[in-house]
Amino acid sequence: MTLASHYRDKEKLVTKMVDLACEELHHFRKVYACIVARGGQLGDDTKDRYVRELLGLARRATDVYLLDRLLIAGVIEARGCERFQLLAAALEPDMAPVYADFAQSEARHADLFVDLAGLYYPEDEIATRLDQLEGAEAEIMSALPLRPALH
Repeated sequence: MTLASHYRDKEKLVTKMVDLACEELHHFRKVYACIVARGGQLGDDTKDRYVRELLGLARRATDVYLLDRLLIAGVIEARGCERFQLLAAALEPDMAPVYADFAQSEARHADLFVDLAGLYYPEDEIATRLDQLEGAEAEIMSALPLRPALH
């Protein structure tokens, strides 16, 4: 929603971000129902070091800030896809389809962010910056402690 409100003059971006927010809320509702059905409750909403460090890579110059924000979001979604796939393969049969569905959504979301970048930036600039961000993301990941989190 931050992207939608910050770039309200970019109609395609705003529309896609509103759609994405609705889908993510639907996923949140699904996860919450699973938690409640198992007798649990929501945990604390804490700042995620992984996301915070990735967002710290965004260049602040006006002409590239949107590119970086979109590509960083795409990287986060791509890693979420990988993690959901791993969970789907390891979970009991009643939960595996839920996480497999989330993995497919995250893959679509990763593609969405890169496709949106393509509306505003040249393909070669996107590819170069995505390579840089993925390299930096690998370094960030290797420095983080293991913990039970998706992102």
